[in-house]
Amino acid sequence: MALENGSFVTEFILVGLTDQPDLQLPLFFLFLVMYGVTVVGNLGLIILIGLNSHLHTPMYFVLFNLSCIDLCYSSVFTPKMLMNFLSEKNIISYRGCMTQLYFFCFFVISECYVLTSMAYDRYVAICNPLLYNVTLTPKVCCNLMLGSYLMGFSGAMAHTGCMLRLTFCDANSINHYFCDILPMLQLSCTSTYVNEMVVFTVVGINITVASLTILISYGCILSNVLQISSKEGRSKAFSTCSSHIIAVSLFFGSCMFMYLKPSSAGTMDEGKISSVFYTNVVPMTNPLIYSLRNKVVKLALRKILRSRKF
Repeated sequence: MALENGSFVTEFILVGLTDQPDLQLPLFFLFLVMYGVTVVGNLGLIILIGLNSHLHTPMYFVLFNLSCIDLCYSSVFTPKMLMNFLSEKNIISYRGCMTQLYFFCFFVISECYVLTSMAYDRYVAICNPLLYNVTLTPKVCCNLMLGSYLMGFSGAMAHTGCMLRLTFCDANSINHYFCDILPMLQLSCTSTYVNEMVVFTVVGINITVASLTILISYGCILSNVLQISSKEGRSKAFSTCSSHIIAVSLFFGSCMFMYLKPSSAGTMDEGKISSVFYTNVVPMTNPLIYSLRNKVVKLALRKILRSRKF
């Protein structure tokens, strides 16, 4: 077999979520429904925000980007995952695997910083409401999103570049449903020490920076809200943050469990279950959280539906 990018392997086999035949079809329909909800929900939010001028604000500009990321992000691996449930062997080429790995890293890191930008948006809205439009100008919002994508690009280049330097000799069965970093490292017949350090460093920096920014933002928000005398005022302030807190908890919690635990802790099967949360559940629930819990979005949707009636 010809040597390709330092690897003797020209294709990989994705083992999938489970090898139990009785579960393949039920899981196929479950994840098909989840993917359908993800596409419809995120595409619906993108269209709704684009069509409604009342939603052309910093908060919804960030939400627009989050929906775009979730839509693309889930499409990187879910179609391949669905194929795996229906086929005996789910084969992906070496180049296809590296491409999937790159875009997965790009979108997951970008989402990390978009969620962080949303925390900053909530901080300004609650702690400095009179300066909201002055602080979060269109230029500032664009720079925040550009910074998120640049962090995603740099992280994806680091992970994919390090993966390309590895040699894969004989083993080519990836114990996962997509080309993720950790299960691929287990197949290498050369030292993965550099890769493991890059994973720990890049993931650690991204999660630490994002988590600290979010915690500081919400610390200031909490301090500000507790100074509000009326119970209704405090409840209204907290309700504007609840959707974001739920989304952040799901995303960061599952990512930290997967990438920051010691290598000896748990099994790859536990890792696959954790991966389901940030690869399938989070992109599906984000549009539901931000639409079902948001009166402004629901009102905008009703207006759009009324205006489109014949």
